Amino acid sequence: MRLSSLVISLVLLLTLAQPNLCGPQSQTKPAQNPPPNQDEAIRLTSRLVMVPVSASDASGRPVRDLTAEDFAIEEEGRKQAIASLGEPGKVPVEIALLFDVSGSIRGQFTFEQQAAVRFIKEVLKPADAVSVFSIGIKPRLVRARTTSGEEATTGLMSIAPLAEPTAFFDTVVEAALYLGKNADPGSRRVLVVISDGEENYSERNKLSDALRELQKNDCLFYAINPTGSGLSLNVVSIKGQRDMESMSSQTGGKAFVVDKVTELEAVFRQITEELQAQYLLGYYSTDERADGGFRKISVHVTKRPELRVRSRQGYYAPGSK
Repeated sequence: MRLSSLVISLVLLLTLAQPNLCGPQSQTKPAQNPPPNQDEAIRLTSRLVMVPVSASDASGRPVRDLTAEDFAIEEEGRKQAIASLGEPGKVPVEIALLFDVSGSIRGQFTFEQQAAVRFIKEVLKPADAVSVFSIGIKPRLVRARTTSGEEATTGLMSIAPLAEPTAFFDTVVEAALYLGKNADPGSRRVLVVISDGEENYSERNKLSDALRELQKNDCLFYAINPTGSGLSLNVVSIKGQRDMESMSSQTGGKAFVVDKVTELEAVFRQITEELQAQYLLGYYSTDERADGGFRKISVHVTKRPELRVRSRQGYYAPGSK
């Protein structure tokens, strides 16, 4: 009896010391983090959409004193909250310079080359980078991405004009993909094209493909057409210019036509000034779908409606997994 009583007493003591072994589970729950607010949830499910914006007054002079509160962004008609604003001249630029070496622009080649060299020297800042492509029978990377103006100039001066067809869209696509892969995150990506845009040899791409890759890789498109008055002489030349205008307007860049080769330097200077006065707006889209679809964007300066504003007109959402 004494032994049995001793065993019972030991069992009772163990049960009291470890109630979870025999009794109901404890109702105490581990601490949980509070659910994220709406803005944080959007950041977790959406990519940051970057929108380079150029603003100018009625005389065409860049406007540099705007703040985030001055801008309004809409995506598919829905207002978006601006999350960041890159101030003019503060956001690095990644430039792909595309130089046409086909027979159609051979007469102005040397002057165009020299003007492009001066452009690189003026526009390139320590945090910026440049790569050089030639547009000919196939895309060719003449100078890989470099932060050295001297290296970029050497690559540009190594190009020679060739009497060959023009794979224009293939080269634009190649350069856009190259910037998308190699440019630093958060930088502005810019294609500057010196060409008449006369496509006659691309094997894989057409205008719609070039537009898609420019938008998917967040690229601005600037075009300088050196043919001047000769632009209206044939249907191919007119179409080439219209294609370049379409790419520039869709991405927030600009297409120039130069009447005299001596005007090239002024055009390069205008592009330089615009890039140095450009804003970079960022927002997290309220549309969380990862369907790879195209989203239309519109940007306005609400408090100063007299200003002229250029920006990309849309972007491609991430694709579904």
